[in-house]
Amino acid sequence: MSEPQNTGPQGPYPPSAEMLATPVPQAQQERSAAELRAAWAPPKGWRYVTAVNNSEIGLWYALSAFGFMLLAGVLGLLIRLQLALPENDLISADRFNQFFTMHGSAMMFLFAVPMFEAIAILILPALLGGRDMPFPRLSAFGFWCFVIGGVFVMGSLLFNAAPTAGWFMYPPLATQDEGPGSDIWLLGLSFIEIASIAAAVELIVGALKCRPPGMRVNIMPLYAWYVLVVGGMILFAFPPLIAGDFLFELERSFDWPFFDPTRGGDPMLWQHLFWIFGHPEVYIVFLPSIAIAAMVVPTVARRPIVGYSWIVLSAVGTGFLSFGLWVHHMFTTGLPNISLGFFSAASEAVVIPTGIQLFAFAATLIAGRVKMSLPMLWIAGALAIFTAGGLTGVMLAIAPFNWQVHDTYFIVAHLHYTLFGGMVFPVIAGIYYFFPFIRKKMLSERLGRWAFWLIFTGFNVTFLPMHLTGLLGMPRRVFTYPEAAGWGWLNMISTLGAFVIAAGFAVFVWDLLRPKGAQQQMPRNPWAAGTLEWSHNIPAEYWGARSIPHITSRYPLWDDPDLVARMDAGRYYLADSPHGHRETMVTSVIDASPELVQRVTGPTWITLLAALFTGGAFIFPTFHMYAPALVSGAFALVCILYWLWTSTARPPAHEMRDAGLGLSLPTYASGPKAVGWWAVWITMLGDATAFASIVFGFFFYWTSKPDFPPEDAPHAAPELVALAVLALTASWALTLAARQWNAAGRIGRARAALITAPLLTAGGASALTLSVQALEPTTHVYPAIIWALMIWVVAHALVGLIMQLYCLAGSLTGKLTPRYDADLWNITLFWHFLCLTVLVAGAVIGLAPGVL
Repeated sequence: MSEPQNTGPQGPYPPSAEMLATPVPQAQQERSAAELRAAWAPPKGWRYVTAVNNSEIGLWYALSAFGFMLLAGVLGLLIRLQLALPENDLISADRFNQFFTMHGSAMMFLFAVPMFEAIAILILPALLGGRDMPFPRLSAFGFWCFVIGGVFVMGSLLFNAAPTAGWFMYPPLATQDEGPGSDIWLLGLSFIEIASIAAAVELIVGALKCRPPGMRVNIMPLYAWYVLVVGGMILFAFPPLIAGDFLFELERSFDWPFFDPTRGGDPMLWQHLFWIFGHPEVYIVFLPSIAIAAMVVPTVARRPIVGYSWIVLSAVGTGFLSFGLWVHHMFTTGLPNISLGFFSAASEAVVIPTGIQLFAFAATLIAGRVKMSLPMLWIAGALAIFTAGGLTGVMLAIAPFNWQVHDTYFIVAHLHYTLFGGMVFPVIAGIYYFFPFIRKKMLSERLGRWAFWLIFTGFNVTFLPMHLTGLLGMPRRVFTYPEAAGWGWLNMISTLGAFVIAAGFAVFVWDLLRPKGAQQQMPRNPWAAGTLEWSHNIPAEYWGARSIPHITSRYPLWDDPDLVARMDAGRYYLADSPHGHRETMVTSVIDASPELVQRVTGPTWITLLAALFTGGAFIFPTFHMYAPALVSGAFALVCILYWLWTSTARPPAHEMRDAGLGLSLPTYASGPKAVGWWAVWITMLGDATAFASIVFGFFFYWTSKPDFPPEDAPHAAPELVALAVLALTASWALTLAARQWNAAGRIGRARAALITAPLLTAGGASALTLSVQALEPTTHVYPAIIWALMIWVVAHALVGLIMQLYCLAGSLTGKLTPRYDADLWNITLFWHFLCLTVLVAGAVIGLAPGVL
């Protein structure tokens, strides 16, 4: 097939004022609206569960996360009932530990991060004036993974099999725990982390590549900036935890002693990997909530945000500094004083960018004409509570004070002040603010104020006394205490306050669920906001933006009063769907210049099936059922390959698409212009971080253990390691050559390379596997970490082999051609990262032991 001569944008851009003023005939408006309505209609009846629209997936995601939060709240009430009186026997010690562990795990893993991702999936396309996320089926896959994993983990409570070692799962308590509890936590939450990373990839690509034409990065909504920052933090924070889970489960399942000091291991490695995730997690939770405030504050102040650029820089700075704070949680573990000083200073420094954001909001309110709406009331409460939590955080950053209150209820109070103020209150503010956009109805002002004052008062009654309880010496995670300790009256006050919080949430939930059919139709923009989500249709339509606008300001609804009318009339881009496809526009990363009309996927069963089988691959090993796990993994692979083959990177029926306003855009792209390439790039950054965390483990043992590696320890066969590195590097080179030969029209050479490369991959993986056969991983941590590195590389090599065969099949069947080569670009990018992984792993396995 010869390559078309013109595959870039063709026509005038940006649109002139005359073009925008040209009227669209009423008949054409109605015809194009009908086309869009048919293309974007959700499935009906029992097929509704196959929906992939961001409006459905985001709502399901949010409701599921909120449900898990309520369940965690019930566990919290039971914990408070047990602690209300000294020497209480309402709950046994084991059951208390289960409730305590699952309360923290649900709030952190099943509510905080999923709720951010749910809200972002739901509103980000509307904020950007778009149609949907770039990969709707990926959003659906992530949602179903989240629900399956969450039900599995929380369902363990019903069978008295929940984990008991705390939401942080410190070894050796967790590694030596009998029963499946620790495995349920490790494998179930690792499964859920797949959903979090999938959503992060989706959101980053959406914010970078799916902005409307003209919306440069310096004018996009602050919420989109926070999505980028938090998505990037997820990519670099979650992989160390996944690496830790990988090592943890190898110890639990196969007795490899990564955290066993008697065989050279060290439980401190888990603490490092966990808190490299855990402290950025606090800001992963906090920054999206600040993003909601960044949308509410300018609206209630009736003026643009003060210090837009400073807020963006501060958000980036907060995300960056958050990765230098993890030892903040380890001040009492015996680290050198110089380390304590550095991390204490970093913990103090993170207050600066956080404070800049809060002062910018205050300046906006002072400079504006504020109307204290219900969402602003919740934001004000959030700022008050979070500021108090931040002040105690500054106290805890001082190492001597930290030593005194570590593992006391002072920490519990600080944590809840930070998370309630930094997450729960802003999320509720966001629900009240965005509910008219989501459901086209208004929540009750009266019930909202009742809920606020009950929760605000109950919260302070519950957690303010805990500061004193902790200073009086009450330790965390105890299920009872003696009457002589004198903590009973403080605990009773906290328990009464907890039920006041519960009453407030009951009012809030009733406000959400009560029938609203008799309510009159609400105005289109009830808050008189200036951002694009309030250009939504009433009654609701599923197409997102009626036509994708050209945007040149930060608050387009304020700056251009006629914008919504032009969008409704279809005067902008993609105002119709002549071929019945769901489509959105892809633009350049910096300037948002139009590049592509992207066809997005519609309803399907395949994502649900893929999630079910992926769940089986994680859940069956919990009960040491490895054969069903392998079968589930194989079926999951088949489902994913079918999904990719049938719905991604397929040659389009029409090379160019009339996007409107005289602009024609390509319908296919490969390389950096394609959203798929960006998704692979972002995913591999996270994958590389997980690999780096395992390599970190190797050098951690080397620096902390004088006998690593043991003097008489056997090493990996260097010849086989070198052969593996050579074979896998050659496979990478052939993959790269295949892409270049295919692009040049040398199809035969490209296919030959794609036949030879998998053979080299299989040979390299086999050689690396054979190189460590003399090492017994159960005897010492040194052979165990070498085996772990080998397993990581071989597993990735097998994925790379499947990718090479996939592209070969695409070439043989006509799916992959010199013009339509996105698959080959994407797997080559994967192999770039894999080649770097192979070189590093080869050096660590084959060279480092001899050098050390």
